[in-house]
Amino acid sequence: MREAMYYQPHEKDILCSLCPKGCIIPEGRAGLCRVRRNIGNTLYTENYAACSSYALDPIEKKPLYHFYPGSLLLSLGTWGCNFSCSFCQNWEIAQENPQTIRLLPERAVKLAEEQKEQGNIGIAYTYSEPSVWYEYVLDTAKEIKRAGMKNVLVTNGFINKQPLLEILPYVDALNIDVKAFTNEFYHKICAGSLDSVKETVALAASACHVEITTLLVPGLNDDQQEIAELASWLGTINKDIPLHLSRYFPNYKMKAAPTTESTMKMARDIAEQHLNYVYLGNMEGQGTNTYCPKCDKLLIDRNKWRSTMVDKNKCPQCGSIISIIGDIAF
Repeated sequence: MREAMYYQPHEKDILCSLCPKGCIIPEGRAGLCRVRRNIGNTLYTENYAACSSYALDPIEKKPLYHFYPGSLLLSLGTWGCNFSCSFCQNWEIAQENPQTIRLLPERAVKLAEEQKEQGNIGIAYTYSEPSVWYEYVLDTAKEIKRAGMKNVLVTNGFINKQPLLEILPYVDALNIDVKAFTNEFYHKICAGSLDSVKETVALAASACHVEITTLLVPGLNDDQQEIAELASWLGTINKDIPLHLSRYFPNYKMKAAPTTESTMKMARDIAEQHLNYVYLGNMEGQGTNTYCPKCDKLLIDRNKWRSTMVDKNKCPQCGSIISIIGDIAF
């Protein structure tokens, strides 16, 4: 255990100020994320260096399509989450108590460096919610930056402004889940709030590379107007922000039928009216290619893992600037 950051006394208890939930935690109890516990009027993080999952993943799996395409990332996860989504795809580690190994920051950095020859460019903090792994992620991210490598967060974006601003200088890219575009969905399905996530997206997009993922769940967040509002809002921040619309399949506590392919394609068509890059996930290779938003030239074929781009930031057909960060590795 390590003493946690971002908390203060609250009468006889402790107020955790890491995320907008603002848990008031009595002696001996943990917050709703399950990993931050009040022991003797000191808040401790119980998952520091506790790694439940690790793998060398393609960066596209995060998903990040416009940040060093074709590269790899050492991907690390822990346990715990400040949401309780009933469709959670990684509920075994986010909502349960998985086995873990002890992976201190210096060891994680050494592993990342050893994998450079395989195409690794850094570490992704993913699988479970990295914001509730805050102290470990911050310490490790600082060391990764010193090593000249990249840090990526795959997050629900439910974090308070001050801790976000403290960690952002060490983060190179984020994929942020925008679960839906109504507060009702966040309150009922995730136990969170849309407004807090929107603030995270805006702040992060002003500091580093950002891509967005929305899992479309039939009857809950796949309304045409809601999709249009989501894409329109993202477009006011930056029309080049890639939006990944992911197909829902039954998981954890939610047993609704999978999202239809026609709904997925309809959602993409609506979002493309507001954004330059919209992708489909969980569609067996459909909707993963990158095209020039001006002339529709195929630029990156992710089914054949090849690129037609000679200049990584320019369309070879019309010369338009393409929003891609870093080298293309295929």
